[in-house]
Amino acid sequence: MTYRRPRALPAPPAASPPAMPSALSALSVLLLAAVFLLAAGVAPAQAAGYRYWSFWDRDGARWTYATQGPSTARPADGDVQGFRFAVSQDSQDAARPRGTADFAAICSGTPARDGAKRVALVLDFGTRADAPSGETPPAPRTACARVPSNATTAEALAAVAKPLRYDTNALLCAISGYPRQGCGEQVSSDGGAKAPGGEPASDTAGTDGRKDDGGPSVGLVAGGAVVVVLAGAALWQARRRRNA
Repeated sequence: MTYRRPRALPAPPAASPPAMPSALSALSVLLLAAVFLLAAGVAPAQAAGYRYWSFWDRDGARWTYATQGPSTARPADGDVQGFRFAVSQDSQDAARPRGTADFAAICSGTPARDGAKRVALVLDFGTRADAPSGETPPAPRTACARVPSNATTAEALAAVAKPLRYDTNALLCAISGYPRQGCGEQVSSDGGAKAPGGEPASDTAGTDGRKDDGGPSVGLVAGGAVVVVLAGAALWQARRRRNA
């Protein structure tokens, strides 16, 4: 009888490493969230709007945003038009001229004349909050412009509110010399001003008159601290796992 050596039993499969502790997985998720918070903290501030003169038509007691610019609009005799200097994002949230004076009240001292028309103008120079740094807005006023019958609003405005200032794109920048500088600049949410192209304007002071010192934001510092703490916790959990 032939003796056969029994075959060696196969080695048992290597045990799978234990699953990662749930605490470490949770920390990984929190770490990822902190990275997103950090990215948000270094993102540039959203623009609050633009500082400019808006142009309005008045129908009875209601102001409506003008559909044409003052250089092309041709008002009729007896029309009331207004200008308001303020910071706004677009025509939907633009500040309307203040005051309730109508045509009869504004032009009562300006008699009609053949071949001419009378246009009542409401000039609202805005508030100190919307004024460029170092400037004080004049008090709102009204004026009655008597101009040729085919005159534009810009010509009517020039007849009663010089000096006017326009930029190279015919954007109205100043009425009666206000403001002294700037034209449609972008104003950031922290009160700093930027030129229309996005570059910082010469007037970069905030609403409290202080300039931005360029230091890191609170969100950036807090986000960095969260990342450091969570990263350290994740590393500690990993070492504890290896030493178990």
